[in-house]
Amino acid sequence: MQGKLKTQRRIASNVLNVGESRVWLDPAKFKDIKEAITRADIEGLISKGLIKKKELKGQSRSRARALHEKKRRGHRKGIGSRRGEKSARMAFEWIDKVRALRNELFKQRKQGKIDKKEFRQLYSKIKGNSFHSVNHMRNYIEGMKRTGQ
Repeated sequence: MQGKLKTQRRIASNVLNVGESRVWLDPAKFKDIKEAITRADIEGLISKGLIKKKELKGQSRSRARALHEKKRRGHRKGIGSRRGEKSARMAFEWIDKVRALRNELFKQRKQGKIDKKEFRQLYSKIKGNSFHSVNHMRNYIEGMKRTGQ
């Protein structure tokens, strides 16, 4: 039945500016559509509503949302799912630096070189990325003691 309306479908797709698969022909009005052989006839049938343009289907995001939810919960992150270098996936350099600085800060407090208030201030400075390295922080602490801040 649909194969016999090949010409009408082709003309309609040209008029509607869509692919042939997106042209809907009213199956109840098969004879009327079959008689339409010119472009003007097809345009008349389109205005009557016997020939229509099918809407685009689009792409469902439900699978993508489910995948994102799994990843948010820490799943699907094994070695087989990883791409890129270790450093590209997580800022390890920054974490390593912060841990080293904090360990040094704990040592300084334990040795009695800094008090509670100074410890708190320095801890905040570490979090705020004020120090380049452990040596930089040591120099800062020495300078603090010399100036008497």
